[in-house]
Amino acid sequence: MPLQVAWRMLVDQKGRSALATGGIFIAILLVFIELGFFVAVPQGGMLIYDHMSFDLLVCSNRYLFQAQSGQFPRARLAAARTVAEVSAASPVYLGGAKWQDANGGLKVDISVIGIDPQAGIFAVPDIERQNAVLDRPDTVLVDGSSRSLFGPLQAERIVDIGGHRMTIGGVYELGTGFLGLGIALASEANFFRMFPERPPDTVNLGLVSLKPGADPARAADALRAILPADMQVFTRPELVAHEVAYWTTRTATGLIFGSGLVVSFVVGIMVLYQTLATQITRQLPQFATLKAIGHTNRYLDAIVLSESFLITAVAFVPALGAALAIYALIRSETLLPLTLSAAQLGAVLLITLVMAAASAFLSLGSLRRADPAEVF
Repeated sequence: MPLQVAWRMLVDQKGRSALATGGIFIAILLVFIELGFFVAVPQGGMLIYDHMSFDLLVCSNRYLFQAQSGQFPRARLAAARTVAEVSAASPVYLGGAKWQDANGGLKVDISVIGIDPQAGIFAVPDIERQNAVLDRPDTVLVDGSSRSLFGPLQAERIVDIGGHRMTIGGVYELGTGFLGLGIALASEANFFRMFPERPPDTVNLGLVSLKPGADPARAADALRAILPADMQVFTRPELVAHEVAYWTTRTATGLIFGSGLVVSFVVGIMVLYQTLATQITRQLPQFATLKAIGHTNRYLDAIVLSESFLITAVAFVPALGAALAIYALIRSETLLPLTLSAAQLGAVLLITLVMAAASAFLSLGSLRRADPAEVF
């Protein structure tokens, strides 16, 4: 019954109800976008790692995130292999260079990842089937997600990377994460041809694989015990926690999108509160009549709550559709892994319900003025 009365009241004030729905639509859409970015940025930092095969990550203690990982002596990986639980420790080299067409033109920043093609570092079918291509001299694979600034990425195209002529051997699909606008994948030998000034005995990352049944936490402790203090060892959960903490607390990501989420929440409450308070004021005679015929304050409260939830429910569906369209646009333009998971959808729905309930409770003070003695 309160739901029916609330619907009739909203329909009776079509203009105001539509305006309130529009305001809540914008607030919910902002919540979707702010929360999406807040979650997607750390995921972008993990994008490359999520497609690498390893149990532990060994790196310098100067490691901030993948693109600023620091360097350490390759001999540390040999020491890591002495741990009983370790089956392999593979080096990964990271470098930044300028990409230019062989015939000249625009120079674009590109990140280069150097690996041993036979180590099976990447669990990406496009890369696995082209491992032999990586072994060719002066040949690279290029991520198909690289920006259009790099021009056509067809095989056998000759390009200049860091002043060295390289041949595109093929394309793979993975994503660039936060390594830059584009990524070229090279063998160790080809990597050092592009970066001849780089000491060959220094490594950016060490990917450690463990023997079947080995406990990653215990193996990590064993590695920390034998490696110098200038090294770090991460299990996969620890690496995820580090990346999330870095992007949400040590960069502007947490401040911008976290505060944006709070502002969107507050704006939604205030828009809906103003709408409900105004409608209650305009409909005090109707509420007083309901009270006069025997309905309790709890019944009237239920009507206001129903109005609030109806407005947010009507606004939620188009806000969800608009958010999905914006997510798709952002993914294509920024390459961020901006997706809507079930957990995020549930979080936005919960925030929306709290928004509706809070605005309704704030407006109940106006309802207490519905005194039948004053109206009649």
